[in-house]
Amino acid sequence: MRNYLTCYAAGSLGGLANSLALWLCGLYGLTAAAGVNISPPLTPEWLYPRLVWGGLWGLLFALPLFSGPWLRRALLISLAPSAVQLFIIFPYHSPYGQAGLALGTLTPAFVLAFNAVWAITCALSLRLTR
Repeated sequence: MRNYLTCYAAGSLGGLANSLALWLCGLYGLTAAAGVNISPPLTPEWLYPRLVWGGLWGLLFALPLFSGPWLRRALLISLAPSAVQLFIIFPYHSPYGQAGLALGTLTPAFVLAFNAVWAITCALSLRLTR
């Protein structure tokens, strides 16, 4: 149980890092400069679900799915939420189409990068607590 709780907490911390990175990139115009229309406000309504989902995705770190260096493992795990965002959430639960391309052609690259931030934060926090 301690392992699952730790993985959930690390995933939530990763969700916070992911959200802050996304918000800062939008605030400073990095996403707009790349032609991607993502600039979320930093509000509790936007942040809370991202922390919860980050924690739920963090439970993947409790599974003995991948072995090897922690960074490679983290980046492989980050592909799962990226795939869900690009191929389920965007096309079926938002108006942004397949892979969110209605937001800009580089949207998939940003999704992969921000989910890598989540996974690296999660894996690093787990590495430091174990």
